[in-house]
Parts: sequence; structure tokens; C-alpha cells
Amino acid sequence: MTLPDIAEPPSSRQETTLPGTARRPKLLFLVTEDWYFCSHRLPVARAARAAGFDVVVATRVRMHGDRIRAEGFGLRPIGWRRRGDGLLGAGRAISEIARLYRIERPDLVHHIALKPVLFGGAALRLAFTDIKNAPVVIDSIMGLGSGFTAASLAARLRRPSLGLALRLSGNKRRRWVIVQNPEDRNALTRLGIAASRLAVIRGSGVDCEHFRPLPDPKEETVAVALVSRMLRAKGVLDAVAAIRLLRGRGVPVELLLAGPTDPDNRGSLSAEMLASLKAAGSGIEWLGAIADIRTVWRRAAIAVLPSNYGEGIPKALLEAAACARPIVASDVPGCREVVLPGKTGLLVPARDVGALADAIAELTGDPARRAAMGRAARELAEREFAEEIVADETLAIYTAALHKPAAVR
Repeated sequence: MTLPDIAEPPSSRQETTLPGTARRPKLLFLVTEDWYFCSHRLPVARAARAAGFDVVVATRVRMHGDRIRAEGFGLRPIGWRRRGDGLLGAGRAISEIARLYRIERPDLVHHIALKPVLFGGAALRLAFTDIKNAPVVIDSIMGLGSGFTAASLAARLRRPSLGLALRLSGNKRRRWVIVQNPEDRNALTRLGIAASRLAVIRGSGVDCEHFRPLPDPKEETVAVALVSRMLRAKGVLDAVAAIRLLRGRGVPVELLLAGPTDPDNRGSLSAEMLASLKAAGSGIEWLGAIADIRTVWRRAAIAVLPSNYGEGIPKALLEAAACARPIVASDVPGCREVVLPGKTGLLVPARDVGALADAIAELTGDPARRAAMGRAARELAEREFAEEIVADETLAIYTAALHKPAAVR
């Protein structure tokens, strides 16, 4: 972790209280979806609770509200979607969040992902006109994605406006930004976010006890798995094309697509399209949403993620690594943190179906190399990405920010 230039934090193992008081601080997470909080932020929230924080979660509630309440966290439903709110919907959401902030009066707010960062920052300006009454803010940007990394004219035009919005979202003297990889940190620095306010915490962590090393499957046909939401930007169709190319060459390989469609995302593949991929002899199977992803890694010998754009650090790759699976991924931000070329897997140029097919074929025909890469991937997951590491690093920022919220280099 790279920690911003704030006071030396108290140990995250000690119970936290507000400076000069015996009161437990209130931590409010603003997250777009309840499933995302449970899959990516639950370990940090549990660690914060154990460290003395009262935890409140504000999110769109769909299927995981009971699970969040069962943890003892406060739950505040927000009426928004990740995309498609429109101008009026965005205004309503910002007003709703501002009202929630005035009611809850948190000591620390953690905005998770770009939309909560932007909407939450605007809501804070509405809710607290006096900086002395405003909470300390932690903004987590989980991956800048195509809006920053794409080379298109539209992306180049979008970058300055996104940078301005980030600079204006919240008071800079009481705000820190967490990114997941060095490329995102450098991109935000170029857009005017002070380096002293930026921290790198690499990913959301992985439960290395739950995701244990699994033996290499012994099937004659080698299964490759892509675990993700079924989005074009995740390279789903590139993976399909690569497998078709390999099977045309007579390579004994099949593709498992594990993950749901995403109706809120314009780039989502439809269920009908995905179901149609499973034709006789195609070697392609869409499994849909999977409750326990370990069942996929028991079948699949290789993980693949041919993402078309920069990621934060993909949790699916961390889970594959923890299960001792070698990885083939695009050479883009985020994936590079997990895939060490020649050690834990292979990197290929984004959108290059031929290179993707060649890399998959290289591992398909070499079980000994797959096993060696899988062992190295597991060691990397334990050493650098275990969820306890991420929780401790995040708590260090929480406690440091609360104990010296106005520190500026």
C-alpha cells in the first residue's frame, strides 16, 4: 500500500474512538448495489466494526438486504441504478443522498466506485455548507475503465470533464482517494488530484481460506473459464472467438462462461445470445450466475479475462489465483497486477483474438507449466491480496484520516 501523507495512523487492531472523545465513530458506505457491497466490501466493513466503528450501508437494495442487516450494519436503501438515471434521476438521487447524510451525520463516508464518488461528493456539498460539520471522505475508485484508458476521440474529450468532476466532488482538505493500481493513481495525478491525497490499495482482497488450491482437472478436453458479468467490454466475445479458432485447429479445449447478464449496462450480452452459443459441438457453455465459484475452478484448468479496457484489480482473477489457476488476461491496468508474465500466467494485447488463442493453446498443451503457474498464483494471492491485508490497509487510512482530517502536505 502507498499511504497518503497524513498522520501516522493508530494500529488498526486497536478500538477506534473519535479524537478527544470516547464515542464510537460512524462509518457510512455509499455503494451502488447491495450485491457489490457483499462481494467486495464486507471484509472491510467487518474489520471496521471490530475496530470500533458503527457501520451504515447506503445502497440500492435488491437481494442482499437481509444479509447486510444480519451483520449488524445499518441499511439505508437508495433509489438509483448504476446507469440510466438520467438528469432528473441523478438530481433526485443526489438530493436523497444529501438528506441521508444530514440525518445520519456520519463521521466518515466511504464512497465506493465512480458514481458514488461523484454523486456522493455533490450530496456532501448540499448537506454540509460548513466544512467543520462535514464528515471525512474516502473515495474508492475501483477502476477508471474506458472513460480514461480508451484512445477514442470520445474518451479523450471525456477525460477533462471527469477530472474536473472528481476534483470538485468533496472538500479536498477532508478527502482521500483510494485506487487499486499504479496506472490509475498516475492518471488521477495527471488530472489534478493531489498525490498527497492518493493511496494505492491493490484490490478488494480474496478469502484465501475459502478459495483453496484445487487439483488440475484430468479431463482430456481442457476447460477454460471466464468469470465475469457477461459484458462485451470484458472480452466475452473475444474469448468465444478464440475458442472457436482453437477448436477449428483441433485443440481439445472448451470455454465456460460464468456470470450473469447485466441489464443496467449497455454493453451486456443478452441471455438469448449467450444461450445460443451452446450449439452442438461448439465447446462453449454459459453457466449463468454461480453461487459458489469454486465449482467452476474444479472444472476449469485455466482462467481467462480478455478485458478490452483497464480494470481496478479483478476479483475474479484473485479468486482464480487463490484456487491455483494460471491466468490468461489482457495486458491492461489491473490485470497486470495479478498476471506476472511467465510466472502466474500470460498477458496478451487487448482485442487480439489470435494472440489470445495462442496463449490459451500454450497452456492447454503443457499441464506441468499450468501447475507451476498455478502454484505461483496461489502464493501471490496469499502474499499480496489476502482480504486481511486489504482490510488492515483500509483501516489504517480510516483511522489516520479521522485523527488528522485537515493534514495537507
